[in-house]
Order: sequence, then C-alpha cells, then structure tokens
Amino acid sequence: MKEKKKMDKKPYYISTAIAYTSAKPHIGNTYEIVLADAIARYKRMTGYDVYFQTGTDEHGQKIQEKAEAAGITPQEHVDKVAGEVKAIWDLMNTTYDKFVRTTDPMHEKKVQKIFKKLYDQGDIYKGSYKGKYCKPCESFWTESQLKDGCCPDCGRPVEDAEEEAYFFRMSKYADRLMKHIEEHPEFIQPESRKNEMINNFLKPGLQDLCVSRTSFSWGIPVDFDPGHVVYVWLDALTNYITFCGYDPDGNHDEHYKRFWPADVHLIGKDIIRFHTIYWPIFLMALGEPLPKQVFGHPWLLVGEGKMSKSLGNVIYADDLVRLFGVDAVRYYVLHEMPFANDGVISYELICERINSELANVLGNLVNRTIAMTKKYFGGIVPAPADTEPVDDELKAVALGLPAAVEKRMSDLHVADAIDEVFTLLRRSNKYIDETMPWALAKDEAKKGRLGTVLYNLLESIRFAATMLRPYLPDTADRIFAQLGTEDKGIESLASFDGMTPGAPVGEASILFERIDIPKKLAEIEEEKKAKQQAEKPAVTFLPDIPFDDFCKVDMTVCKVLACENVKKSEKLLKFQLDDGSGTPRQILSGIAKYYKAEDLVGKTVVAVTNLPPRKMMGQESCGMLLSAEKDGKLNLIMLDDKIEAGSKLC
Repeated sequence: MKEKKKMDKKPYYISTAIAYTSAKPHIGNTYEIVLADAIARYKRMTGYDVYFQTGTDEHGQKIQEKAEAAGITPQEHVDKVAGEVKAIWDLMNTTYDKFVRTTDPMHEKKVQKIFKKLYDQGDIYKGSYKGKYCKPCESFWTESQLKDGCCPDCGRPVEDAEEEAYFFRMSKYADRLMKHIEEHPEFIQPESRKNEMINNFLKPGLQDLCVSRTSFSWGIPVDFDPGHVVYVWLDALTNYITFCGYDPDGNHDEHYKRFWPADVHLIGKDIIRFHTIYWPIFLMALGEPLPKQVFGHPWLLVGEGKMSKSLGNVIYADDLVRLFGVDAVRYYVLHEMPFANDGVISYELICERINSELANVLGNLVNRTIAMTKKYFGGIVPAPADTEPVDDELKAVALGLPAAVEKRMSDLHVADAIDEVFTLLRRSNKYIDETMPWALAKDEAKKGRLGTVLYNLLESIRFAATMLRPYLPDTADRIFAQLGTEDKGIESLASFDGMTPGAPVGEASILFERIDIPKKLAEIEEEKKAKQQAEKPAVTFLPDIPFDDFCKVDMTVCKVLACENVKKSEKLLKFQLDDGSGTPRQILSGIAKYYKAEDLVGKTVVAVTNLPPRKMMGQESCGMLLSAEKDGKLNLIMLDDKIEAGSKLC
C-alpha cells in the first residue's frame, strides 16, 4: 500500500555534480549539496516522489599524482576523500537518496559497455591527440581557446599533451543539440550560461572530443584496447544514468524507467560546458532522453576571488558548523547566493546575518510570542475572538506564502523563496508593534482582543516554520516544539486555523544567540593562527658534516644569458649562464612550474659549479641552481645585480 501511494506521486530526479576526490570539499563546494537538498526537501513537502543523487568522481590523472605524492594507492586516496565528502554532506543534514562512487565495479562495467557501444556504432574512433591540457579541470583545449595562454575555465597554466587516443565525433550531433536548446529554452539555466555555451562553443563549431588517455593508468580501462583508460568526463557524466538503473544493453530497471530523464542537474558554472554540450551529446548517441534542465549555479567567493588552499582563504563547512551551527550555515549559503551572480562569504557577514535576521527577525519573534502566551494565558493557545482590519493584512501575507514560495522555487530562485518566508516574519514583528499586546494585557476588557493577537502570531509562526522546513529543517522542528503542534504539512496552510485553542504551547527557547561580532572575529583569528602554527611542518636538519666537506662545494654567482623550456618536459628549464669564465655554462633546472623562462633572463643567480655533468632529457646539465623550498613553494635564490658573475659565495 505504501509503495502504491509512492507510485501515485509525480517523480522528481535531482542530482548534484559528483565531487572530485582530489581534496576535502570547502564551503563553496558544499553550497551545491545544500542547495540541492533544499530543492529536494521542498519537492517532497509539496507531494513529489523525489530521487536525490550525489557522490564522488574518483578517477583521473590528478588523483593518481596526488596519491603517488602521498605514497599511497589511488584507491586509498579516494576512499579517504570520499569518506570526508560523505561526512560533510551528512553534517549539513542533507537528505540524498543515493551516494555514488565512480570506482564502484557496477559503474565501471557499464562505462566499458557504453564506450564499446559508441565505438561499434562509429561515434568513437581511434587517433592521436596533440594540444593543450588542463590537469586540474581534466579538460582539453586548442591554442585559440586559451585565455592569456591559460585554461579559460580555471585560469591555471596548461601543458602540452601528445598521445594516442580515442575521439568522439561531437560535430555529428552539434546541430541536433542546438535545435534542442532552441526548442527548450529552460534546458540551460540561468540564461547567461546558455548564451555562453552557444556563442563560445556551438556557433564556432565543436571539435571532436578526446575520450581516452594513455599517459596515466588511474581510470576505467578500455577493455578492448589495453593501455587506454576512459576519459574522466565520459566516466563521470554517465553516473547520472548508471546508478539510476540504466543498462547499456537496453534492459533498464524500473527505477530508471520511473525517474529518467532527470528533472535538474545542479552543477557549478565552471563545469557547465561538460553538462550542456558533452553530456547531452553522449545521451543523444546512446538514444536516451536528455535531462530536462541543467542549472549552473554561481560561485561562493572569499572577497573578490575563488577559494584557494595556496592563498590560505579556504573555509570549510565543518569549521563553520562548529562556530555557528548547521542551520545558520545553511541559511547563509542559501540566502546569500544570488540566482545568477557570485555570492560572497566571510565570517563577519555570517555573524551579521545571524544577528539581524536569524536572531532578531526570526528568533526574537518566536521567543517573545511564546513568552507572552505563557505570561498572559498560562501557556495555553487562546481562541481568536475580537478581530480588527490589521488582522486581515497579516492573514493575507500568511495565506499567500505557499503560492509565493512555489513561484520562486519553480524557477529555482531559492534565496527569493526564503525572502518570502521572512516577509511574513517581518510582517508578524510589525503586527506586534501595531497591536501592542503588552498594552492590551493591562485592560481586562481587552482580553479577547489580546487572545486574537497572540493566536494570529502563533498561527503566522506556524506558517513560517512549515515553509522554512526545506531550508532550516532543525530550526523548523524546534519552532514546532515551542508551538506545541505537530501540524507540519503544507496542506495545513490552506486556512488560517491550524493552532488548536486550549492546547498548551511548548517551552520557549532561544533559536539563535546574538553574537558579539568583534569578540567572535578575534576568537576566530586566534584559532586560525593556532591552527596554522600547529600545521606547520617541523624544520628538520641533516646530520653534521665536516667543515672541510662544505668547503668543497663551489657556489658561483652567475648571470642568466638565456632561458627556455625543455621540449617534452613539464618541469625543466634550460639556462645559459655567464659564470665569469668566458664560456656559457648550461644548467637544466626543474622549476618550470614556478617561473616563466623569459622572466629569468638577466637575473643574477647562484649555481653549484663543481658537480659532474649529467644527462637530463637527452641534454647535458653542468651544475645545479640554488633555490629555497617550503610548504610546496619554491623560490630561486637571486642576488643583487651589482654582484659580478664569477663571484664566489663564502
């Protein structure tokens, strides 16, 4: 009977992008799962049978290199990070139905079948790739697509890539995709993302997409061609159907038949291209329906820039929850992110929103309404009696709330939906000022009017708590406990009479404590400094050596005559140095990640000049440049240009 009732509901499938397991997710990553959860909770509340899928993306070159650097296997690395991701998703009280991992053997087998199916029907062919590759984004670019020589998505340097690979014929489906976008204006949202995809990618013409790699091994093997692994984006994107019950042989299970196509893929704007061009074309090639909508949400910025571990400005959800509580963090990220533009987060702004909106508008309203009910009616819900026109204004805002929120949520304007709830809360606070219950309480003849005022306030709070449930679920439950009612369903908001006269209210409690902002910020800064100090690696020293051994090292001041990148090497720069001898000295140094060759010409550096020559990438290196390294950052030691070439360090 329960299953039949569920099947009577309209299905709704929402997904997040699967989190890349290179590192622990920060609050900007976490925003997406909270946003998806708010939408999923709202849809369940309004009568939908919701399937909410999230998870982790666990293959790729970047992950293999991270694991190797840590001295562990890629599987051990992704197991650890996937555990961190799931723990944060759970901490944020998100109600996903399925947490997927792309290292799941079921998924891997289906991806292999999908790859073979596309190959057999001629959509995938074998060739060789030569071009630019962004390792952090796992994306390929042509020279013309680069922005200032860097990845146009993330702005980081790209590297040359050349290897045997399989390609997908993207151009075969380009016109069909363009037609779909034109006929379904809701497919890519917001509008600005759609325009970007059409103008920057579809209109200039799609290049065939590299869909396999041979330069690393941490990926799903192409089972009919050893040495090739499936390109991480073909692997990752298919998660939306493989875990939903899709079968490459056509024997889809009932879950897939019920929920696909997805109602919305919720993703960050930085991966919109993969989800609105590659993914729909893959689906077209497979003969499957396209998702109804792809929503590319904006970023949560710190100041004017993205969060970056190297900049030291990363904020993590678990730290915020410890400082402010789950619902305060949920409120901030949901309410402070505009629909199409980037939002900003800082500890000071969070404190301000908690004080002005959560503690004052919401918390103070609930607290004093319950307190007045206790004080004037012994904690019993009064019966409404004497009404006045001002009551009708409050009731109209309350009764109009479900429709107002639905209008906002239908377009995924979640922040605006929360604003609608706070419009009722502010109107309720104004109602207190207009009716002045404390003044009515002084006149026994106005007891009936006082009862009406308090009933209207209690009922308005019930309306607000019901509509807050998708966004602040724990807070809503705490409000219902203070109201002393279990009537939480949206269907109960059809009329303004949900509170039961004569029933007791619960105990008043503070929902959100006001924050002493200067004191709190000082505490956070002290804690941050202590954490940074604790995380600093201890300085270690090598064993002592005899002074005579040190004197054997010949350290010579050199002028950089020329510098260039070594072909086919990501790390090496080749220097021609004036060491004072009259003959240029060639030294190769692995610092290309930190410096541009042209920026070093003319600089004064220090080289160890009595090391035996050695071969590097087939070229001879006669010495070693001195540099300083700490915490993954490297600085070439440079001296004052007045010091002459050939001078010795002593």
